[in-house]
Amino acid sequence: MLVLKFILALLPIIWLIVALGVLKMPGYKACGIAAVIAVVLSVLYWRMPALYAGAAVLEGVLNALWPICLVIIAALFTYNLTLETGAMEGIKSMLSGVSTDGRILILIIGWAFGNFMEGMAGFGTAVAIPAGILVALGFNPIRTVVACLIANSMPTAFGSVGVPTVTLGSVTGIDTLLLSSNVAIIEVVLFLISPFLMIAIFGGGFKALKGVWGITAVAALSFVIPETIIGLFVGPQLPDVIGAVVCLICTVLCARARMKKKAVPEQYAAAAETEAARLDVKSAFRDWSPFILILVLLLVCTLVPFIHDPLAIVKTSAQIYPEAGAAKLNFSWINTPGVIIFIAAFIGGLIQMAKPKTMGKVLGRTAKANWKTVFTICCVLATAKIMDHSGMTRDIANLLAQTKSFFPLVSPLIGVLGAFITGSGTSTCVLFGGMQAMTAEAIGASPAWLAAGNVMGAGIGKMISPQSIAIGLAAVGLSGQESVILKKVIKFCVLYFVLAGLICYLFPILGIV
Repeated sequence: MLVLKFILALLPIIWLIVALGVLKMPGYKACGIAAVIAVVLSVLYWRMPALYAGAAVLEGVLNALWPICLVIIAALFTYNLTLETGAMEGIKSMLSGVSTDGRILILIIGWAFGNFMEGMAGFGTAVAIPAGILVALGFNPIRTVVACLIANSMPTAFGSVGVPTVTLGSVTGIDTLLLSSNVAIIEVVLFLISPFLMIAIFGGGFKALKGVWGITAVAALSFVIPETIIGLFVGPQLPDVIGAVVCLICTVLCARARMKKKAVPEQYAAAAETEAARLDVKSAFRDWSPFILILVLLLVCTLVPFIHDPLAIVKTSAQIYPEAGAAKLNFSWINTPGVIIFIAAFIGGLIQMAKPKTMGKVLGRTAKANWKTVFTICCVLATAKIMDHSGMTRDIANLLAQTKSFFPLVSPLIGVLGAFITGSGTSTCVLFGGMQAMTAEAIGASPAWLAAGNVMGAGIGKMISPQSIAIGLAAVGLSGQESVILKKVIKFCVLYFVLAGLICYLFPILGIV
């Protein structure tokens, strides 16, 4: 019976893999059908009342629209506005002044800046904004999206100012600092290899690392060392942010130091059509103003209590799913990344002399161009809510837990499946965090360690989540190419999962934790 439940519960996931990977179906169609499959199974096999199934779908759609789709449209609007005002040309010129080597620019923008965006905002901004900038610099859009998805995997645990790990603590009852310490340790290896893989993806193979091994190592270590220290001794709120700032400074300094010493191989040259501009502080501020304002406003609204606290009160809580004890949805109307990014973008547009009418047109074009992405994400979240409320996700996890002493090997896989379904590290922690901790206790393992394995798996699963892929493709104007990205990124997901399983299993045996 448990095996049958496991197989049936996996059907929406199996369908997505087949539809995207084999049938090459556009994401919005595949995810829409997956939601229908989940509804039918939940009602006919799991005996979920039709009214409850409808409420679960509504909950998923509302959760998708606010805050996830809001953030995506805000991030894409910011990028499109810089194109409309011509500011992107200035940004390209300034980046050319740092380096004309595409391999180094992907470290600066995709790795350092992307990790910063994940640490501050999350919800897809770490893929959408860096990918958009890199493609504007002339990068191959498919390779760029794959590289940004890989870069965005490990920072997930400490993303959105630590929300996934803080949530994991509240779900499991485990001390947040203990969880943070375990997460910092469990992710070190995968963090260190990520920037090297990004370069290999950009250059079409590991040969691309020739000549940039040193600066790639600097980018890796300058992020991982401060990130790990903060995660070990301070907590989950700031490891990504501080690590990214240190990484950005170190990588830019190294890039400037080596710029005139080493010629850039032609196949790796970026922004060749753009001459490096002399530093003009006024012009630089104007061109970068939306991104500078995003940084400042996110920092202030997140970390300054007398600003954060009043804004956080402006919210609405509603219980959509009618079952007693069901969690409420919280809608923060001001202090949420999407609103903050919109505010920064509009102010930045005014600084760049864009008229309100022009910004309105850009916003309209952005929303119209990305309706398929919004529909895809709504269907993914509806599927996730159906599977959660009906018990399908619980039945998947229950069978995997039967591996007993070998459970640490598959512990990250549960996180991978959770993120594949939901596209969210936080939601994955809510779905499976408690089960991971309880299973750990049953087999005599550390609950904090396997809970950390769950959130690490969540980051890995975001690589192949239809939601994450749709966000990346929307940013580079290739919506509908989900199958292409999934085919290219799946091998990296498998590599990360295998390494994650070995880390979960071997580190306690070796006495590392």
